[in-house]
Amino acid sequence: MEQKLRVGVLGATGMVGQRFISLLEDHPWFEVVTVAASERSAGKTYERAVLDRWKMALPMPESVKGLTVLNVNEVEKVAATVDFVFSAVDMTKDEIRAIEEEYAKTETPVVSNNSAHRWTPDVPMVVPEINSEHFEVIEAQKKRLGTTRGFIAVKPNCSIQSYAPCLAAWKEFGPKEVVATTYQAISGAGKTFEDWPEMEGNIIPYIGGEEEKSEQEPLRVLGHVKDGQIVKASFPKITCQCVRVPVLDGHTAAVFINFEKKPTKDQLIEKLLSYKGYPQEAKLPSAPKQFIQYLEEDNRPQVKLDVDFEKGMGVSIGRLREDSIYDYKFIGLSHNTVRGAAGGAVLCAEALTSKGYIKAK
Repeated sequence: MEQKLRVGVLGATGMVGQRFISLLEDHPWFEVVTVAASERSAGKTYERAVLDRWKMALPMPESVKGLTVLNVNEVEKVAATVDFVFSAVDMTKDEIRAIEEEYAKTETPVVSNNSAHRWTPDVPMVVPEINSEHFEVIEAQKKRLGTTRGFIAVKPNCSIQSYAPCLAAWKEFGPKEVVATTYQAISGAGKTFEDWPEMEGNIIPYIGGEEEKSEQEPLRVLGHVKDGQIVKASFPKITCQCVRVPVLDGHTAAVFINFEKKPTKDQLIEKLLSYKGYPQEAKLPSAPKQFIQYLEEDNRPQVKLDVDFEKGMGVSIGRLREDSIYDYKFIGLSHNTVRGAAGGAVLCAEALTSKGYIKAK
């Protein structure tokens, strides 16, 4: 790309916004030129607005420290400075739906980490390796919004990234029933142990809204486009429990699965290792070379050893074995704020750019 696209980050001072900024440092296609947040942060430099709330392991990039934070609600002003935006705003769902559409109507593409538009029929919810063809509904969305280049695309919930890729890789075997328990890191709640000390040595067996997302969102990802809308898949039937655990980064899933056909363990592993999608074929900058790895050791995957596989963009699977009640069971692991949040959205933006949906204004 001859000239980098100008990027804005909405909700830039929060944890996911910080992750966007960290991941986009020195990105070959994108450059963060605008940061926007709530009115209380507006007018300050980004460094001052964040102060001691920088939660990333790497230091704040020098390139954003001096940027003046804009008011995210001043849509026209923000949109005039950028080619597209990443959205990580902290608002109610109704407010998010409204403001993301408002940005899209300024002819500014919105790539969102938020859940508000995940079930809007003409908004694609994409894991680029699995369902990049769902971007086709953008044309119908633009007709509804009355835009020529503005639209919204979203990525799915972080909780499904550790097992939904397996369902796609094993599609030919007909996955029909899935029972999953996710063990979710505290960064998924925007927390660290410093500001959530009660999580140390603790487990909370409930995360509001996560079970429904974990059961339903894979079906939309595995669905198909019909008449300008996404129609969700009918199978597999998924039931899930979501547990908050004392881990900083990394969502683990314990999964039981039944198939229509009866694959062997070797067939399942081969499909995992060979699975790839559009990001690998197009060699997108953030694409993991190996999307899914299979680990043979009995004690893998582990958060400490495997969460950063492929710079946090890969998925790790292990302990695949036959079960006495279900056909198989396995353990999955993915990085919740990289693959599951900001990194997944960046990869979506790269795919949209590669396919011509995002261009310079």
